[in-house]
Amino acid sequence: MHTPRKILVIVAIVGSAISLSACSTAASPGATASSSPASAVFTSADVGFATDMSAHHQQAVEMSQMLLDKSDIDPRVVTLAQGIKAAQGPEIEQMTSWLSAWGQKADSMSGMDMSGTLMSDSDMNALKTSTGLAASKLFLTQMTVHHTSALVMAKTEIDSGKNVDAVTLAKKIVSTQTAEITQMGDILATL
Repeated sequence: MHTPRKILVIVAIVGSAISLSACSTAASPGATASSSPASAVFTSADVGFATDMSAHHQQAVEMSQMLLDKSDIDPRVVTLAQGIKAAQGPEIEQMTSWLSAWGQKADSMSGMDMSGTLMSDSDMNALKTSTGLAASKLFLTQMTVHHTSALVMAKTEIDSGKNVDAVTLAKKIVSTQTAEITQMGDILATL
């Protein structure tokens, strides 16, 4: 009596496994297209976005770390800088992995003129040497400009890009950084 019951249990398990296998096989082509950038469609616009936004994000992370290395910084600005680092670090890794999967060099610029999108050496030096309240204000002012240029880059990707994952990230950047620009303006108005 125990043997037929064991057989039924085994048949049920094997049947479930076959059914799940068929479902996952049927779902794989769609899942692969959005989660595997190597096989996904991408254009030069997507490559340019991932390349340039990675460099842009890297500078934002560097600016945030400069601020976090200081003392006597408004706690709201510290929290904002921590949030920027926490969000943009993984996005850099994501874009770098796309570039690698697409056979592109992650460390070279796309050829776009980045002079209007990145802080100059003198801007970075001013942030590095500032202290206290002046540092908080300068960080907020510079990061607002920095985010504004990121919005332009992200909106270009939304309009011109073809890679679903890259366009999705661009939309997320627009949403997040628009909110942060508002937040920075609100904090700056109270300092």
